[in-house]
Amino acid sequence: MGVGVLGTGHYAPSKVVTNKDLEKIVDTSDEWIRTRTGIEERRIAEDDMETSEMAYRASVAALEEANVKGEDLDLILVATVTPDTPFPSVSCMLQEKLGAVKAAAMDISAACAGFMYGMVTAKQFIESNVYKNILVVGAEKLSKITDWSDRNTCVLFGDGAGAAVMGEVADGKGILSFELGSNGSGGEHLYQDPESGYLYMNGREVFKFAVRQMPESSVNVIEKIGQNKEDVDYLIPHQANIRIMEAAREKLGISEDRMATSIKKYGNNSSASIPMALSEAVKNGKIKNDDLVVLVGFGAGLTWGAIALRWGK
Repeated sequence: MGVGVLGTGHYAPSKVVTNKDLEKIVDTSDEWIRTRTGIEERRIAEDDMETSEMAYRASVAALEEANVKGEDLDLILVATVTPDTPFPSVSCMLQEKLGAVKAAAMDISAACAGFMYGMVTAKQFIESNVYKNILVVGAEKLSKITDWSDRNTCVLFGDGAGAAVMGEVADGKGILSFELGSNGSGGEHLYQDPESGYLYMNGREVFKFAVRQMPESSVNVIEKIGQNKEDVDYLIPHQANIRIMEAAREKLGISEDRMATSIKKYGNNSSASIPMALSEAVKNGKIKNDDLVVLVGFGAGLTWGAIALRWGK
């Protein structure tokens, strides 16, 4: 028995904010944003759409693809740093919306690496025969903690949600290896300010950390399963910055067409970034049965995570 993905789904709000739009409110330019981040536009949720609603819409799509009903779910894990409220959790709100009456539910706070933490947690419950069907979601409404007068951060972030239903798959398929890590001493470089409520980022320090950690973790999970870098079919990095993503791609030595780059139209969606990119890649036929896929991300905490998985059921 393996533990893998049975179905994926994602949701992006309809409101598009382009780089040209941002030129009107802060001292920046479309060229500066594109060349330094790879972002061309991002999606912003309306005021009355909360994180739980985006999570719900992504989850419905994932459940449909997996052919699993809400009442069949045993556990719901939602990775988010922008819950509707501190409590109840987004996962509990989602449990009610989906009619998942028998599912336990909890949120995970590991920032941009949260979805990886959720997938690995789901793997343990399924492997130990405690639960059968687990919904893992990454959902964020970063627009509500973004300082739109700060040109260093407001150009980066967007809203959205991605989801995956996880369960038993054929032997040799699913998650083959993983790596999770944290370094709390780096927390000062990326955090939510308690006074203003806005997120703060020391871009230089986070960049230095990410360009080292993402490639290293990507290689580590491949080596754990006795594979070579050349064996990787598709890379799904956290969509934070195209230069960081390229560092991971070049370390693995794979071509540009084998790396997810949803950052162009969605920006950085924190915990939602990897599941949104995964869902899009699946629906666009970028990932095929038996493909060796690497998912890798990093985030506030500082946290990081990587997964090597063999695609298929």
